[in-house]
Amino acid sequence: MNMDDKEPSIYSKLGVSAEKKELHQAIKDIDKGLYPGAFCKIVEDIAGREDYCSIFHSDSAGTKTNLAYLYYKETGDISIFKDVVQDAIVMNIDDLLCVGVNDKIILSNTIGRNKKLITGEILSILINEIENFSRKLTSFGQPIITCGGETEDIGDIIKTLVVGVTVFTTLRKKDVIDASNIQPNDFIVGLASYGKCNYEKEYNSGIGSNGLTLARHGTLSHEYYEKYPECYDENLNERNIFFGKHKITDRVENLPISIGKALLSPTRTYTPVLIEIFKNYRKKIHGIIHNTGGGQTKCLNFGKKINYVKDNLFEIPPIFKIIQDLSKTHWKEMFQVFNMGHRMELMTDESTAEEIIKISKNFNLDAKIIGHCEKAKERNNLEIVTPYGDFHYEKL
Repeated sequence: MNMDDKEPSIYSKLGVSAEKKELHQAIKDIDKGLYPGAFCKIVEDIAGREDYCSIFHSDSAGTKTNLAYLYYKETGDISIFKDVVQDAIVMNIDDLLCVGVNDKIILSNTIGRNKKLITGEILSILINEIENFSRKLTSFGQPIITCGGETEDIGDIIKTLVVGVTVFTTLRKKDVIDASNIQPNDFIVGLASYGKCNYEKEYNSGIGSNGLTLARHGTLSHEYYEKYPECYDENLNERNIFFGKHKITDRVENLPISIGKALLSPTRTYTPVLIEIFKNYRKKIHGIIHNTGGGQTKCLNFGKKINYVKDNLFEIPPIFKIIQDLSKTHWKEMFQVFNMGHRMELMTDESTAEEIIKISKNFNLDAKIIGHCEKAKERNNLEIVTPYGDFHYEKL
């Protein structure tokens, strides 16, 4: 299958964009804060302290909640909703870690539901898990203060469920990790997104919280089209809705869990690992990139005139091979949509890279140097070398 630039991608046919061109256009004139090149927007300290800055961030579990609903309806396993809480929280906390946050974080939540489908019992699980997972992060050394939130019954505009989280913290300016400092000679350390590290209870497929629209429609059976109209956009072409072959409980070769559990693996947090790394190597790290929206191409948005070369990636985890095989998505697009095996990248010198890898492996978290940075002539570029082809991307 060739990827013709004139042919809409499968992701765009599903009404989603990996590149988010419209978003970048909308915010191009918005103030970028004190550190325009940082992974998160950083602004003046709320208390007016000269040596501090403030960070406010918001994200959600995305359409993973739709998949959790479908899984619950098919299996009766209501505990699956705990995982989407972790997704929403980690998508915020791990973003903050990318700029070096190491102080108390205030956390609030917004839950929007269709009350006719999302019961009070589900709501109770969601709210209690926000408290439970926040306590877990605190036990890892990242203090979280929960401040309640808002629950909205908005069935007129939400088919099933939205779980969002907002966080706020302050940080000493001297501790900020600013990705605009990424250097042409930096090595790129990747932290694996899959497997089972020593602070997780079960195998994690590595999927995270991005690309779930493509993942669920590309792998699951069309029988769900008739069964769960609340789980898709009725404006889409029917042939692009649940066009895979699996029931959500199917066991698939090379996966130790069902396809549904693999698609719903909670987004891994790197909190305990990064906290340990910060103790001795904060000043050695030039940038940290969380491979969320945009997958492996996320780095294009950071650094100045950098050519990123990723030529030693992890072996692609089974879940992404399954998605690609069933959906027939071009491999180039797969790397734009999914993390494909590592969801956190640290840019640093070679000796520090080796120390970071040692720390990660102490947590039974696989890590390795997956590439390096070179000087680019005009704009950021990315070269990805894979068994399925070599792919080139440019900053928009």
